Amino acid sequence: MTMGFAQFLRRPNNRLAQVSRGTRVYAIGDIHGRDDLLDELLEQIEGEIRDQPARSHVLVILGDLIDRGPGSNQVVERLRTLRLPSTKTIMLAGNHEEALLRVLDGEDAFVTDWLRFGGKECLASYGVNPAKLATVRASDAARVVRRTIPAEHAAFLRSFGDTVQIGGYLFVHAGIRPGVPLARQSQSDLRWIRRAFLDDERDHGFVVVHGHTISNGIDETINRIGIDTGAYRSGILTALVLEDDRRRVLQTRGDNSPRDGLAEPS
Repeated sequence: MTMGFAQFLRRPNNRLAQVSRGTRVYAIGDIHGRDDLLDELLEQIEGEIRDQPARSHVLVILGDLIDRGPGSNQVVERLRTLRLPSTKTIMLAGNHEEALLRVLDGEDAFVTDWLRFGGKECLASYGVNPAKLATVRASDAARVVRRTIPAEHAAFLRSFGDTVQIGGYLFVHAGIRPGVPLARQSQSDLRWIRRAFLDDERDHGFVVVHGHTISNGIDETINRIGIDTGAYRSGILTALVLEDDRRRVLQTRGDNSPRDGLAEPS
């Protein structure tokens, strides 16, 4: 496995955004159970903090820690116990965390959808054979899920926020509803929105850094930066690094994982 970074250049018409002088922000896109890639990327970030420290560091995880890849359990535990020196860690919720929590909170009927778009791989990482749930009632499958997910992992996932604004950047899993003030954004849009956000070019008052929608590389437009590079199937996990008015990218490249053929792309 090899790692590398590339300087990330702003488009000339992108609104100038920056973070406070002396602060370095690392934002990591959708991990989806690739604990191997997460470990490699965190090793690179830790090396930078050790060898080239800023005055303060912030690590933002943009959600979708779980599902699809083989190591959801390991990713959750790694981030639950993560302590980076002189670094504040901020966890944001993705639609996949929401899906699991809905099952844990008693929405038995939703377990079928969750298993279909990545929950099977998540359960397997906790030692459950998902094939055994294929023929049981939703209520029985949901009961298995509630018995399987450790209480400390569920509590960790419940602690996640939906947005954080740092300087001229807003960090969120999926995006925002254009034209709606931040305080009035719906949680559903913050975790699930796609085209209404992705296709809109108006100035939101900040540059939105998001995951949720897979792109072959960094997806930069006038008003947003998408950093979901499909780690679970591409083998590429991405971190956007922000310092003053500069931007660059760290990426960990591993062996490709086979696509799971699911209709819901992130």
